[in-house]
Amino acid sequence: MSEKPEIEFQEGPPPTELVVTDLIVGDGAEAQPGGTVTVHYVGVDYETGEQFDASWDRGESISFPLRGLIQGWQDGIPGMRVGGRRQLVIPPELAYGTSGGHRLSGRTLVFVIDLIEA
Repeated sequence: MSEKPEIEFQEGPPPTELVVTDLIVGDGAEAQPGGTVTVHYVGVDYETGEQFDASWDRGESISFPLRGLIQGWQDGIPGMRVGGRRQLVIPPELAYGTSGGHRLSGRTLVFVIDLIEA
């Protein structure tokens, strides 16, 4: 997993619940709920396919405690193993809310996450 993933355009209406898909199953340590993880990721808007963020573009992975992240990451990353690549499709209720001041409020988000360390 040494290169930035391409996220396929999503077909159909956005899901109303978190959708977790393992693209590559890792064989390393397992991410724990509330644990700290190091990841590379790409995030796109479900409906437009436009990228809004990517650690790959900054040239370095990022580490953070899961409990500080949006609910979709808190629910979707635990159980993932180091070396794995997972896609999360996150409805607004589990991301930045259905309305509010965040630029991604009301949006369904798609992330492809590579787990580097757990």
